[in-house]
Amino acid sequence: MDNYLETTHDVYKEAALTPDVGLCCTTNPIWELPGLKIPKIMQEMNYGCGSTVHARDLTNNPKMLYVGVGGGMELLQFSYFNRQKGGVIGVDVVDEMLQASRENFKEAEVQNDWFKSEFIDLKKGDAMNLPVEDNSIDVAAQNCLFNIFKADDLKKAVAEMYRVLKPHGRLVMSDPTCEQPMNDTLRNDERLRALCLSGSLPIFEYIKALTDAGFGTIEIRARKPYRILDPKNYPTDELIYIESIEVAAIKDPMPEDGPCIFSGKAAIYFGDEDYFDDNAGHILLKNQPLAICDKTAGALTSFGRDDIYISESTFHYDGGGCC
Repeated sequence: MDNYLETTHDVYKEAALTPDVGLCCTTNPIWELPGLKIPKIMQEMNYGCGSTVHARDLTNNPKMLYVGVGGGMELLQFSYFNRQKGGVIGVDVVDEMLQASRENFKEAEVQNDWFKSEFIDLKKGDAMNLPVEDNSIDVAAQNCLFNIFKADDLKKAVAEMYRVLKPHGRLVMSDPTCEQPMNDTLRNDERLRALCLSGSLPIFEYIKALTDAGFGTIEIRARKPYRILDPKNYPTDELIYIESIEVAAIKDPMPEDGPCIFSGKAAIYFGDEDYFDDNAGHILLKNQPLAICDKTAGALTSFGRDDIYISESTFHYDGGGCC
């Protein structure tokens, strides 16, 4: 195990033994679902930077995988959508975190009549060598984990998620990102990397790691303020702004002309006809916005028309549209 991974292991071992509210992340929402109660201890051990739980991904009792279990909160939320024995697999490399989750699930059973600990199958393992069969998972997720990895390890972790997903399965993630350059002191600070700060990548570098692994469709679902690294408290000469993003990578076949990346763009046709057909599978109804991937945005722009408006990326894609 590389030194930075050993540091990460130690940080989360301590966080499992002594819950550290706000250790690295505090923006993971507590979903208000009918009949779901989240034990306080799970909320205190909420070490995520967003949410990977989206109801539209979780229909028809999907087989789910969650890597980096934390205190078990998102595992509990996932099990809400698959109430079968072993319907959700949780993987973690830290024994103490696995044990803490087991104990937290007992409390969840007390508070939720529908929940049974057997819904969740906890396994010892790491993200770069998942103890999961090929093509066996409908929805895989990780929250505030991949940003910790250095480039080679990130490549391995993404490839493992791709391996275990079924065709058209979804990898749902939340991670910090940063568009500003970070100095080597920050990048090489093992504890700051473990705390989900100094490993943050620019969004499209992050996305490239996913498409390089073969994911044919990418949805950037949310982009939110996260942290500030300032010169008074960190080894940097300038203020650095970090955001968290929520992304879904779908194991669709890779299109011949490259991946479909939805970054929140839309096209609106306002010409003289009732609709515009680009003869490539995209029909724009008059004055009706259509969500489009970045590739389609480029193709429509290339027509040079003065009756099609292409919005900027909002980085908040919510489904539908082209492709």
